[in-house]
Amino acid sequence: MSLYAALRPLLFTLEAERAHRATIRALRLKPHGAPPVDDPRLASTVAGLRFPNPVGLAAGFDKDAQVPDAILSLGFGFAEVGTLTPFPQAGNPRPRLFRLVEDRAVINRMGFNNGGQAAAFERLLRRNERPGIVGVNIGANKDATDRIADYANGVRVMAGVARYLTVNISSPNTPGLRALQDRGALTELLAAVMEARPAGGPPVFLKVAPDLEPADIDDIAEIAGEYRLDGLIVSNTTISRPPLRSRHAQETGGLSGAPLRDLAARRLADFRRATGGTMPLIAAGGIASAEDAYARIRAGASLVQLYSALVYEGPGLARRINQGLAQLLERDGFASVAEAVGQG
Repeated sequence: MSLYAALRPLLFTLEAERAHRATIRALRLKPHGAPPVDDPRLASTVAGLRFPNPVGLAAGFDKDAQVPDAILSLGFGFAEVGTLTPFPQAGNPRPRLFRLVEDRAVINRMGFNNGGQAAAFERLLRRNERPGIVGVNIGANKDATDRIADYANGVRVMAGVARYLTVNISSPNTPGLRALQDRGALTELLAAVMEARPAGGPPVFLKVAPDLEPADIDDIAEIAGEYRLDGLIVSNTTISRPPLRSRHAQETGGLSGAPLRDLAARRLADFRRATGGTMPLIAAGGIASAEDAYARIRAGASLVQLYSALVYEGPGLARRINQGLAQLLERDGFASVAEAVGQG
């Protein structure tokens, strides 16, 4: 039994958000050190960035960019901080984060709680010369009168400290935000975002919801290609509710973890088809093992992200997935991750 498995019952006696804050505090005390050396077969270049391995930590864990280097030292190939909004906001009322232990899942309705982009900018500026890929996930304030302007401003403000930017329009916890995935709104948004990106600025990814109709998928793929986005993150949490056993099953918010796995995998396949393999895809949702990650890579993902699985598997998960990926690549005769992308 791992140390985390032994400690998990004690940690789970804490309310979920309180436990999360305690984890961030613990990571702030962790020596940074250099990121671990990865198997060279796991390295790949995506959107012009050299990723040492394909396993990233999704946005939502380190909302305020407090511990990106500690995250990288756990074996992650990249860390995505945020979601960060132009101005600080408290988010939705508590409780707003729930463990569904029987389902190995999480429901959250956090509502982009964060300390604002200015404070995070200063923290990221101080670590700008350190190694490691740290992306910044940006969003709009709940009370914004012009959400598209919020995103454009976020691009301008955070471009100087982000190795890549993620435009998050797929959270279900800010009323009306997912409407920005509609064709007309998305066209206007991406036009503003790409105009705001400075010359030579970081790659821009778009994070999409899993709760999309076929026509939505085709529209998003077409518009993303038209504006030459650098990649799509597929996908955010779901508002759907597959059969669940936990007493928290009917809490409102976005569902993540194991029950999202199949839906997120289907959306990845849909976007692979819709983009014709011409745009990098980053898979997220229900990834908890090397087998999960490998299946998404074989289905067309260049990179993968996880978060909820850490709640159940502990901080050694990224290293275990990378070790398993190297073994799976060797088993199937692939010299690199890049060779396996889309070969399912």
